Amino acid sequence: MQNFIGLIHKDPDSDYGVSFPDFPGVATAGTDLDDARRMAEEALAFHVEGMIEDGEAIPEPSSLEAIMSDPENGDAVAVLIPLRTPAKKAVRVNITLAEDLLRAIDAHAEAHGLTRSGFLARAAERQMMSDDNPNNIRGYALSA
Repeated sequence: MQNFIGLIHKDPDSDYGVSFPDFPGVATAGTDLDDARRMAEEALAFHVEGMIEDGEAIPEPSSLEAIMSDPENGDAVAVLIPLRTPAKKAVRVNITLAEDLLRAIDAHAEAHGLTRSGFLARAAERQMMSDDNPNNIRGYALSA
């Protein structure tokens, strides 16, 4: 399992933000440090899953020294975030959505550092986890 450096930022009256220097544009936030780390693991996993689906190469993790030598990172706290690669093979699907809904999904996903696929997978997992379903394990419904 690889670990990537996440940078935790905290401004007064804000949540704890987490960004990934090795994945520009990937960012998330949490209400406390534990929540921020949990959200960072999810965001990293979903982003990398999308990269794999798109056939993109996953970068090697940068060193702490390289990341902290950037003056823009001086106010952040560096933490290691494990990349939990998906055990399942990603499968490409074709779905139909209203054009305005698709635009809204893409805008929301981009604003949260996710790919379209990552966002849709995350939304589906959260919905399945919130459903009152006894056959629901870790967000994946099992066939009866």
